[in-house]
Amino acid sequence: MISGVTAGYALWNLQDRGLLYIGHAEPVYEGMVIGNTSKGEEMTVNPVKGKNQSNVRSSGNDEAINLVPPYTLSIERGLEVMKDDELLEITPKSVRLRKEYLTESERARFGRKK
Repeated sequence: MISGVTAGYALWNLQDRGLLYIGHAEPVYEGMVIGNTSKGEEMTVNPVKGKNQSNVRSSGNDEAINLVPPYTLSIERGLEVMKDDELLEITPKSVRLRKEYLTESERARFGRKK
């Protein structure tokens, strides 16, 4: 995952995998937990990825993007869904979940040490 602002197209593709904690046009950063999968497994995804634009037009090719409203986190909800390797980040404007080690390489390195 990379830092940036979430794209509706990327979230539309990700919402089938599980429950999302963020909505469209929200800032995200590497290591931020954006949702839970229905199987409970951990996945690294890119919610910033937009739709590829081409110069070719075709009728019926574009689909309507219908996003499910995000599961908004409160302090209580965040503590319920938080895993052992995650932290609850509380700011005056938002409540977010993040990984203890932000980058994928740090998580792999410290995962081997445990």
